[in-house]
Amino acid sequence: MIAAPTNLFSALPPGGRERLLEFAREASFPAGERISEEGRRTDRFWVIRTGSVTLDMRIPGRRPVVVETLSHGDLLGWSWLFPPYTWHLGAEALSPVRALEFDAAKVRELCEADAVLGRAIAVRVAEIVAHRLQNARTRLLDLYAPYGSGPLP
Repeated sequence: MIAAPTNLFSALPPGGRERLLEFAREASFPAGERISEEGRRTDRFWVIRTGSVTLDMRIPGRRPVVVETLSHGDLLGWSWLFPPYTWHLGAEALSPVRALEFDAAKVRELCEADAVLGRAIAVRVAEIVAHRLQNARTRLLDLYAPYGSGPLP
């Protein structure tokens, strides 16, 4: 089984991790704190060091649905890389969280200045988006598809 592509640092070229970490600062969130809200503008992202974060989607007429739980090493936030830079999922600290926080505009500038690093970041973030989309799809099918409807083609 192939590991889920949720770790940003593992995909970076030599020296890329160190260059990216130049833009990091420590951040923390207590359990229960909303970190992001679906539809709001994003100007930062995080790599989780400790704790866990739930990702959720708003469903009209229902409570938000948790579609994935993130933990150590996972990237929290990908909407910072793609215009219009708005959150596609909400996020809440499930437990106390310590993370590395990155200024999105500065990281986008780094990506523009260093094409190799920029491509590596963009490809890994795209892999993470695809993974999260599949998780969200599976979760929503689990919750809302008619029982016994079978897998989709």
